This record gives sequence, structure tokens and C-alpha cells, in this order.
Amino acid sequence: MRLWSLHPSLLDTKGLVALWREALLAQAVLLGNTKGYKYHPQLDRFKNTESPLEFISSYLIGIWCEATKRNHSFSYNKIHSLTALKYQNLKIPVSSGQVQYEFDHLQKKLKYRDNDKYSNNRLFDTYPMTKIHHLFYIIEGPIEYWEKPIEQFMEIN
Repeated sequence: MRLWSLHPSLLDTKGLVALWREALLAQAVLLGNTKGYKYHPQLDRFKNTESPLEFISSYLIGIWCEATKRNHSFSYNKIHSLTALKYQNLKIPVSSGQVQYEFDHLQKKLKYRDNDKYSNNRLFDTYPMTKIHHLFYIIEGPIEYWEKPIEQFMEIN
């Protein structure tokens, strides 16, 4: 499961669709509607909020907005809590090291998968912190404890 801290506009189409599916799965886990992924560490940042369903809804709304800009037809009705205005001010901290790690990881994927998106994203090489999902705010720190550095894996999916 990859729930990007980065702004969805940095993702290519394949990544955006995958993020939508992963976030919907996260929502299902938080609703108690699935047996798998219950203890996935990336869910901790949502579970540790005062209202996990509101926070995952806000996250999904951000993805839906980007998909809509790109003329994709993601179903807004799949978002459990539909009051978008209510969730504009919800914020979760994310470390600067995590944002940098995710950006580097995404760029490695895009270099092989979508060279145009890779090139466009290079504008943020020196400071990717300017392009994060609206749900997050940056604090100084290393990559998050739940991250599994890509160096552990032999190939990039």
C-alpha cells in the first residue's frame, strides 16, 4: 500500500489510479469492511488522528479533485464522508525526510514509466516540499518509521 504524501498532480495516470484504489482500500479498512491490511503501517497516520474516517475522506477528496482536473471519472460517491468543505482544514504532519524520500522514489518510477511526467516533476527536484497533498503539513525529520526504503527491493514496480 502506498498512500503518497505528495500532491496527486505529481503522479502519472497509472499512479493516480493506483492511489485512488489504495486510498479506497484504506477507507474500507478504517470502516472495518475488510479482513486484510488492518495493520498496515501506512494506515497509522490516519488511525492516530481524532477522526480517521474524516481524514481518509479528505485524502480521497484531494485525489478525486486531481482526477477531475484530468477528466478521469472517479466516483465521488465512493468517498464515505462527502462533506468536502468540512475537511479542508484537517492536517496530518509528515516529515521532510519522508517527502524527499517519496519524491525520489516516484521520480525513479516515472523515469521508466512516464518520461514527460518525470521531466515536468524535475522542477521540484530541489524542493519537493512545495507539492504535497493538502492533508499534510511538513515537519523536520527523517523518513517515517513505517516506510520501507525501496533499496530493500530488487526492482521498481
